[in-house]
Amino acid sequence: MIESHPLVAMIHAVPTGARIAQQAFAREFPQATVWNVLDDRLLDDARDAGGLTEALRRRMLRLIGHTMDGGAHGLLLTCSSYGEVVDTARALWDVPVLKSDEALFKAALAGPFERIAVVASTPPAVPAAVAQLEALIPMVRRDRPVDLVTALSEAAADADTPEATARHLADALTAADAADADAVLLAQYSLAPARDALAELLEVPVLDGAGAAARELRGLLIPDTGQPAPAAAVAP
Repeated sequence: MIESHPLVAMIHAVPTGARIAQQAFAREFPQATVWNVLDDRLLDDARDAGGLTEALRRRMLRLIGHTMDGGAHGLLLTCSSYGEVVDTARALWDVPVLKSDEALFKAALAGPFERIAVVASTPPAVPAAVAQLEALIPMVRRDRPVDLVTALSEAAADADTPEATARHLADALTAADAADADAVLLAQYSLAPARDALAELLEVPVLDGAGAAARELRGLLIPDTGQPAPAAAVAP
């Protein structure tokens, strides 16, 4: 437990992800003072390199170190492609550091779903999400099997409306024989606006991670007083 208005840093790869995360924190963790750090080349450089390189990992660690030097009480990486760097960060700093969808994946695995689809619009996000889910299965779901399937729609990244994004994602899930999943997990915050439209198309639950991450950090950083939450403060 830290204080009544903990400073929570968020490192973003796309402005859309930053906006979605801020909305989730305003709703789920309004006590936090939010500090946004944006590097809008993170995804493009990882895509161009064919995945995370040592140079890109060091770059993310420098960004994390910047927030720690600035006094962050907690940190959320909203870019799922860089989630593996969190394991290193946790060994270096004694501050809660969350991967973008870690809380979501825990909740999904703890739920009743037997076949879970993971969908993304950028290639590195798919293996990153699957790796997190597979690492969590022995801890969260030891007694029940789960079938993980994946789909990728790079066209969804360029769609100009949530409905168009949802259609691209639905097409990708269908092409990957994953449209019959019991639940669909959005592997990027930037896809969250398409959640409801995709759920309507597929007629299954579609889950995103920003709210789950905000709730987990709230539980880690402030006491549960049972009192109404004060207004949010957002750092410039």
